[in-house]
Amino acid sequence: MSLIAGLIAGLAIGLTALAGTLATAAAEDYPTRTVKIIVPFGAGGPADLYARFLGQQLQDTLKQAFVIEDRPGAGSVIGTGEAAKAAPDGYTLLMMSNTHTTNETLLPNKPFQLMRDFVPVAPVNTSDLIMVVHPSVPAKDLKEFIALLKSRPGDLNYASSGPGTPYHMASELFKAMSGTSIQHVAHRGSGDARTAVMGGHVQMMIDAITTTAPTVQSGARLAEAGLAGYEATIWLGLMAPAGTPAAVLDKLNSEINNVLKRPETRQAWAKQGAEPLVMTPAEFDRYLRGDIEKWAKVIHTAGIKVQ
Repeated sequence: MSLIAGLIAGLAIGLTALAGTLATAAAEDYPTRTVKIIVPFGAGGPADLYARFLGQQLQDTLKQAFVIEDRPGAGSVIGTGEAAKAAPDGYTLLMMSNTHTTNETLLPNKPFQLMRDFVPVAPVNTSDLIMVVHPSVPAKDLKEFIALLKSRPGDLNYASSGPGTPYHMASELFKAMSGTSIQHVAHRGSGDARTAVMGGHVQMMIDAITTTAPTVQSGARLAEAGLAGYEATIWLGLMAPAGTPAAVLDKLNSEINNVLKRPETRQAWAKQGAEPLVMTPAEFDRYLRGDIEKWAKVIHTAGIKVQ
């Protein structure tokens, strides 16, 4: 190697090291201004509620405002598309769920790809889903409800907050496993879907136990109620636009995990039916890829499509 080439190589190494040092220093100061968390779901749903809880906790510890921006629509595609366009600087985050991992297969033509356009920050929690049926429906348990659906194929409706959402996928999985026909009525958000069922405009919804438990007398998971092998949950997590500095992701991950590990967080969420999920960004990356693969198999096997 010539002297000049050696000097250039040494300069390149030095500049790379300097860039790494500057990025680390920037992460230590992060955040220096308001951080926005985009929630691509409706107000009052699990994603909105837990984003607000987490935002407040991060605001208390990091001493900068964390504001929540609800951008519902098209089964999370509208708000997620906005988040994908944001600068990768740690000041725009996305509150996501397994809606996003199912949409990778269900909506292949959406304007973003989850694992290309975003990077994992941290999971938040997971909770069970519960089937709720309006009291006017002449069925007192799951067995009778399935029999009713089979006797009146296509006559009854179920609500969801849009295509690809856990409420939609869980209901389609129920249809496939029970051999029944019930029509999908999509709403702009889970709150609207919930209101439609409570008002009797739609007969059924598979909903998050964290938000629907106060309005129902009792309930069992579908596997417990007689639909063996049925498994569907809702989980939440945070991602950031691709290119966000690793040091910023690591800092956010550490702060979020500190919140999730607090006994008071675990105790409060347990009463709501939610369980914290604590992972590193790398572990969450593997979790996301595994969930995408899992739901791709379910969607293809059950023949689930967006109408």
